[in-house]
Amino acid sequence: MSSVGLRVMGIDPGLTRCGVGVVEGSVGRPMDLVHVGVVRTPADLDVARRLLLLAEGIEAAIAEHRPEAVAIERVFAQHNVRTVMGTAQASGVAMAVAARHGLGVHLHTPSEVKAAVTGSGRSDKAQVGQMVTRILRLTETPKPADAADALAIAICHVWRGGAQQRLADALARAGR
Repeated sequence: MSSVGLRVMGIDPGLTRCGVGVVEGSVGRPMDLVHVGVVRTPADLDVARRLLLLAEGIEAAIAEHRPEAVAIERVFAQHNVRTVMGTAQASGVAMAVAARHGLGVHLHTPSEVKAAVTGSGRSDKAQVGQMVTRILRLTETPKPADAADALAIAICHVWRGGAQQRLADALARAGR
């Protein structure tokens, strides 16, 4: 962890639009935006090529922004099986790329992310975007929503994952 905090890449997995956001900060200190973007893939490509494009985009973001950890939104069951399959495939690619770089991969549920950022696990996308804008002191909400969601995932990990890691480290030192 640097003197300004933990640098975390948040990923909102998706096959068409995969949000990628990098923040740096720690609990109780201002959070800074490092990078925000979306890796896009054309719907007319076969899935294997789309996954390769996602991997290349995530790889480039890791190489450029050097996060210390990667936080990914946990895939949850949806009614549309095709959508959840693409999301799960994109999530797997993100995990593999992060692991190849020796980075810890941490999964956070959508409701956990919403609760961390807005105070309510039932917040809508607009509320999440507004709070991301406020937390990072931005002049406007990152667009599309996938980009704001990726930042929310990273913020959630800085605030919640950092505490979980400190607890795990303390327990390891105590011999548990």
